[in-house]
Amino acid sequence: METNNSDTALPFFNRDISWIDFNERVLEEGLRKDLPLLERFRFLSIVASNFDEFFMVRVAAIKAIPPAAPLEDPSGLSPAEQLKGISEKAHSIIRRLYDCMMGEIFPGLAKKGLVFLRPDSYTLPQMDYLESFFIGQIYPVLTPLRIEEEQALPFFESRSINAAFLIVPENAEGGAAEHIVIVPLPRSMSRIIWLPEASPHANSQEGNERHQWALLDDVLLTWGNYLFPGFRIRESMLFKVNRDADFSVDERRDEDFIVAMEEVLENREKSEPVRMVYSPGSVRLRDELAKRFSIGTDDLYEVEGPFNPGDLLELTSVAGFENLQEPAWKIHPAPGLNEDTPVWDWISQGDVMLHLPYQSFDPVIRFFQEAASDPAVISIKTALYRTGGSSSGVSPVVRALEQAALNGKQVTALVELKARFDEERNISWANRLEKAGVIVVYGLSRLKVHAKITMVLRREHDRIKRYVHLSTGNYNEKTARFYEDFCLFTCREEIAYDAGLLFNMITGYSLIQTMRHLVIAPAGLKPRLLELIERETKRSDQKYPGKIMVKCNSITDTDIVAALYRASCAGVKVLVCVRGICTLIPGVHGLSENIQVISVIDHYLEHSRMYYFANGGAEELYLSSADLMHRNLERRVELMFPVLDGKLRSEFRDMLSAYFHDNCQARSLDSKGTWTRLCPAGGEQPFRVQKDMLSRAAGESKNLWPVKQEFIVRRSPPNQD
Repeated sequence: METNNSDTALPFFNRDISWIDFNERVLEEGLRKDLPLLERFRFLSIVASNFDEFFMVRVAAIKAIPPAAPLEDPSGLSPAEQLKGISEKAHSIIRRLYDCMMGEIFPGLAKKGLVFLRPDSYTLPQMDYLESFFIGQIYPVLTPLRIEEEQALPFFESRSINAAFLIVPENAEGGAAEHIVIVPLPRSMSRIIWLPEASPHANSQEGNERHQWALLDDVLLTWGNYLFPGFRIRESMLFKVNRDADFSVDERRDEDFIVAMEEVLENREKSEPVRMVYSPGSVRLRDELAKRFSIGTDDLYEVEGPFNPGDLLELTSVAGFENLQEPAWKIHPAPGLNEDTPVWDWISQGDVMLHLPYQSFDPVIRFFQEAASDPAVISIKTALYRTGGSSSGVSPVVRALEQAALNGKQVTALVELKARFDEERNISWANRLEKAGVIVVYGLSRLKVHAKITMVLRREHDRIKRYVHLSTGNYNEKTARFYEDFCLFTCREEIAYDAGLLFNMITGYSLIQTMRHLVIAPAGLKPRLLELIERETKRSDQKYPGKIMVKCNSITDTDIVAALYRASCAGVKVLVCVRGICTLIPGVHGLSENIQVISVIDHYLEHSRMYYFANGGAEELYLSSADLMHRNLERRVELMFPVLDGKLRSEFRDMLSAYFHDNCQARSLDSKGTWTRLCPAGGEQPFRVQKDMLSRAAGESKNLWPVKQEFIVRRSPPNQD
């Protein structure tokens, strides 16, 4: 347990060490021998990718703290102590990751028929094939870069893989001048090179057809000598760097905001490296590059195996090896909605909840598509943080907004250009929407708009009716297939009224307006949460103890944590389900002994935020786009909305409670910072909460209740004579 030096300070875990602990929990899923091999590989790939972003953002931010700056970390650790702790834990995790990948995953896959061959295992026919492949398809697109001692290094993109060669003249003696050449791997090429089989009927030990593959990285190192006629390679290795990505746009500037954001993206790719990952092979090259990149020993990571394993997830789609990963979970249709039912009729029957990805994201897409084509719809307003699509495809949400504008509807889209690592894509969507006639707002000055909300205005029976969609997750059809989230459709006038106020505030000039049901950050969300926690604290007594349940991705805000500590001291039972970072310390005698913290790591990524308060029997339950972090509560526009329908509120409460009964995929946090996997106690039935949610969605999908039809009789007005 780490505590602040002040006598009156409350105890907190360090947020970045806690983040690494989260990735260790993900790693542990990859280490499980009872999981299918490709499922394990997927977890290992997630950890490797997560660390890239962590070094680019969090480690870069800590390194940027001036040595003389006052100590601000609530855990009491200095920047140097944080970096030391990060380095020790990160090195341990990455070492275990690659030991598992190279010692268990790839050998196991080879036995099943997916064979990864390293250069020392190539047969003569394979050598001939790969050499020919290198000369014909790889060599022409490579660009060797000479490294001069007195000149700055060429630019290498963050996360890009590069081969470094130490070369000497062909006939040179031992003391000849050495030269360093770096060759970036072409990003346009697949890193998996499938090899022809010596026998078309070759089978694995398991009886499956064999598929052998080599790694582009290895092929480049093996035949790199073709790049240096007249020279020979003395030493070689692979490396990549993570660059500082902790950049934000200078919002005080008066220039075009998109131009300013594009400058941020350019500077991010040319910023200082904060970590170097390298392969064994050349201490001399490693030391020279580390010196040129100004990277210290603690930030050097040697790995024996493929960098960026997420690039190799093509392996999970090879036909015939489906048994090597967990079978895809069925995505169930939304209850009460079929192809012939307009979404407006569906929503008009009462508030509708979707639990993604157990239930289909299609109703959300239909909400936008039908709004775009329905002649009765006159206006659409939405806030977009991260959308789907890619360079090869357009987000269906963006396409629907574009079509709506072309159909003459008034469409307003707030596109948050400051969504980290999605800035370039969002700039592209913003430009495309503007060309179609959409009114585009590029976020707010000094605040990220992270709220997820859309409102459709439809003319019905000589009046305007408003339909609202609220969500804990993004309008992204891709992540909706593996991020767990909740969304709510409603046409309640009181919610729609608040939604109208919110859009006026974020698209125009407006003072913060008082809302009855929606709560927004940074103006009111944190005070409201503190008020709800305080109310629960005051109402709690020995006979009727209060109860708070929290589900979020991260909890770090010191004021919220302090309020939960006070609630615990008053006897309130506090249950926290957190996916990632948790600086709150449970189980401290006299402070947090009534607080339980768990984390669920499973098939889907837990992403929804839910906040429950018993309130003396008058239960309140809220969904939110916001985690309990300072940045969410005080530096972003976030949204928290209540579940007003009594039946839905009861369902949400039961689902939230179910997380704290998981004894298969949940881990419990203790006061020492140790996460312990929960297992069924003697006689207790195994309970896996994500499987329970899947069963609930299956049951809901059977409730295909018919939509009520209403006949509106139009009569002529009475005679006024």
